[in-house]
Amino acid sequence: MEITSYYPFSALVGQERMKKALILNVVNPALGGVLIRGEKGTAKSTAVRALASLLPPLEKVAGCPFNCNPWEESSLCPDCKKKKEDGQFSVIREKMRVIELPINATEDRVAGTIDLEHAIKAGEKRFEPGILAWAHRNILYVDEVNLLDDHLVDLLLDAAAMGVNTVEREGISFSHPARFVLVGTMNPEEGELRPQLLDRFGLSVEVKGEQGILMRMEVIKRRMAFEEDPAGFAARYQAEEEKLLRRITEARSLLSAVVVPERIYEKTARLSLVLEVDGHRADLTMIKTAKTLAAYKGQQEVGEDELWESALLALPHRMKRLPFQSGILDEEAVKKIIFDGEKK
Repeated sequence: MEITSYYPFSALVGQERMKKALILNVVNPALGGVLIRGEKGTAKSTAVRALASLLPPLEKVAGCPFNCNPWEESSLCPDCKKKKEDGQFSVIREKMRVIELPINATEDRVAGTIDLEHAIKAGEKRFEPGILAWAHRNILYVDEVNLLDDHLVDLLLDAAAMGVNTVEREGISFSHPARFVLVGTMNPEEGELRPQLLDRFGLSVEVKGEQGILMRMEVIKRRMAFEEDPAGFAARYQAEEEKLLRRITEARSLLSAVVVPERIYEKTARLSLVLEVDGHRADLTMIKTAKTLAAYKGQQEVGEDELWESALLALPHRMKRLPFQSGILDEEAVKKIIFDGEKK
């Protein structure tokens, strides 16, 4: 594994739920991303950027700006389809990446733009890819996601919902696949997130500064050691990083074989009904997350423990928040439904 200047993921102190949510989305990108909410200085951005070293490789068409999957012919972009027809189609392996969306990004930079002058002169479309193109099959990271302009939020919503980005200018239209893992971080003190975008995140976690003296001391020591010698600090954690990457790779291979017993489906449905969660997205996310957790643990069957952990990640941001009510998840009620009195 290449040593980078990023703070090693395995060197992060505490914040176990945040780290688990990020890892699970790497194991299973279909979970729908994660929203990390918390006060400033709690390693939110550090954790997301550190995730880059743990991302597994993907196969893509060589030279394609949209990271086209060579084995999904129906989703190939026009250029890749032409390369295949002309026999110039080649495949390369490249690590997934964390693509950052700047808070001041313009619409053209996010969605891409059509070169109208070229289209008029040459009679063919030429598309200048944007961040959504680069993010396809990667992780799209939005820091301070709650501060994004409304029109950029709408762009993200459309792409996340349809898996496709469409750009139209002067009657000319161009579309490309845009399926990505959306990771957002935010400080609630700076404003809340629009409900439409909030529900698009599969998982959510709340982070706070460590309250124990020894843990806070360790945070300081590690951070100072990293700032004094980034490469040397990363080297000390290289073995742990490689071990974690192997575990993620093994979990991805095992995921499709994980079985969900009928009782887990029943308890999942009961949870959403008792807690009055709208729609079915929470149910689906809990099952997907529980399967991913089982695979990460090396298990072939989902149990109550995995459903409990998945509920703590998939439900908090989907609880109803009425006036004068906090919308906080009742963890004891969740535990009672899942374990039926077997575990306190």
